[in-house]
Amino acid sequence: MSVDVQERRRFTAALLGEDAAPPPSGPAPQVVRGVAVHITAHMLTVATLDGEERFLFERTTSFWRGRDVGPEDVRVGDDVLVRCGGTGRWVVDRLWAQLGRVTGTIVSADEDAVVVDPGHGRPRAVAVIPYRSSGRMAVRHPVLEPGYLFDAVGVRERGTVHTTVPVTTQPPRPAARMPRRPPARRVPSAQSGIVTWYDPAFGRAAHTDPRAHACGAAYPALDPGSDCGPACDRSEPCLPLPLLSLGATVAVRNDDTGVSGVYPVLNCASAAARFCDRCREASGDASGRLAELTLPAFTALGGRPEVGCFAATMEAG
Repeated sequence: MSVDVQERRRFTAALLGEDAAPPPSGPAPQVVRGVAVHITAHMLTVATLDGEERFLFERTTSFWRGRDVGPEDVRVGDDVLVRCGGTGRWVVDRLWAQLGRVTGTIVSADEDAVVVDPGHGRPRAVAVIPYRSSGRMAVRHPVLEPGYLFDAVGVRERGTVHTTVPVTTQPPRPAARMPRRPPARRVPSAQSGIVTWYDPAFGRAAHTDPRAHACGAAYPALDPGSDCGPACDRSEPCLPLPLLSLGATVAVRNDDTGVSGVYPVLNCASAAARFCDRCREASGDASGRLAELTLPAFTALGGRPEVGCFAATMEAG
């Protein structure tokens, strides 16, 4: 969390009380991100912000690198995200390598690649659709043309994301032609919907960049008069969300696992406001995106990054 965000939380708590700005959850000790420096069939060594750490594999440990793989498919130099099992920190339950995600509005398309605008404040991203996953992608994202929404998870390779899993079903019309949503008459204190994830470090230098380890949220309804900024491109969210500022906190509960946390708002999630989708593997029928958690926070609440979302209940401070 930046100093500015910390100061904002203290100011809000002093002005409105601690209930308006509860202290955020710290990093989960069971979730570790870094760069793989050594790997065998039974052990992994990861370079992290705190130095090298070693982890053990069991027969039940699962691995993902664009698809379910074995430890032999994880490479030295990979950006790895580790979630340990139980209350310990040394035995790996699940490992993800080279995770990448592209979410936003298609700007251009050329054969097997699309350029996507993820909203102001984030650089444009390139999603490559390999032939082996093109059938699955075409079912969920049939129109790869400018103006249509795109959201998929895959493997980062040389500055692009080779997508393998479509997170959502693409709406049937361009984002600019989506029906206007009526203004909300009432904003509930607790809201049900879905939560997704994003990587504030964009897959870069996971062992040296503090952004790769941040526990926070990007929010789709930032105050347009201040925190959204002059280049604000957010639209009316699918859900009746309250306006928040950077530094505000949101309490998020994963409705599938029951695990919850409190996270500061670190960034804008303007693209999330354009999606009114459901999480295909979540229980219940909640729809609409409440927030995007950073990758470590999403994983700490029991989320599966390759699925891309979970059903959640969120309460804004």
